[in-house]
Amino acid sequence: MTKIVWDKAGERRYETGVDHGVLYTPDNTGAYNSGVPWNGLVSVTESPSGAESSKQYADNIVYVNLISAEEFGGTIEAFMSPLEFGQHDGTAAPKKGVYLGQQTRKPFGLTYRTKIGTDLDPDEGYKLHLVWGAQAAPSEKAYSTVNDSPEATTLSWEFTTTPVAVPGFKPTAMMVIDSTGVAPADLAALELLLYGDTATDPELPLPEDVIAMFTDVP
Repeated sequence: MTKIVWDKAGERRYETGVDHGVLYTPDNTGAYNSGVPWNGLVSVTESPSGAESSKQYADNIVYVNLISAEEFGGTIEAFMSPLEFGQHDGTAAPKKGVYLGQQTRKPFGLTYRTKIGTDLDPDEGYKLHLVWGAQAAPSEKAYSTVNDSPEATTLSWEFTTTPVAVPGFKPTAMMVIDSTGVAPADLAALELLLYGDTATDPELPLPEDVIAMFTDVP
């Protein structure tokens, strides 16, 4: 038997920050094979919903407790967005530098990274967050006069998602990869796909393809 010990050195883990944002535009087959950097990313707020309890009564007791489907959405906050995001934000460009609003909003994919730290190592690792089937909603943009305490304007977009199929599991719109729990070579192979290199365009593989890239670490 082992007694529980709290807050041991090296086990005080925490998560912080957000960086390495990438926007992916799906083609007409649904493949997310066009990735561009999302610079100026300030925060990504994940807001799952659903999974609500619905108790059914019979024989004067709770006969069964049904749980509604869980949905995934969130809010992206940034100082700017890639030009390619316009087609996902209801904007069309009939001419270069000319933009029309209230256009069709196309779905998109998104990845971003959050840091993992401990009391002994603030850079122990990171988590890769992968999102598919996102759809941005119209958002408010507030512009203020420049004064004696100027601040850059931050923009935000709320998004919902449509889950994609995952063989053997329920459909999902998000996945998280923890760098501290997977083989470094497998993680490097995934990052090569996500971020590209001089010979490879960045792309966002579907969940089943991501799962197939990883082997269980002893």
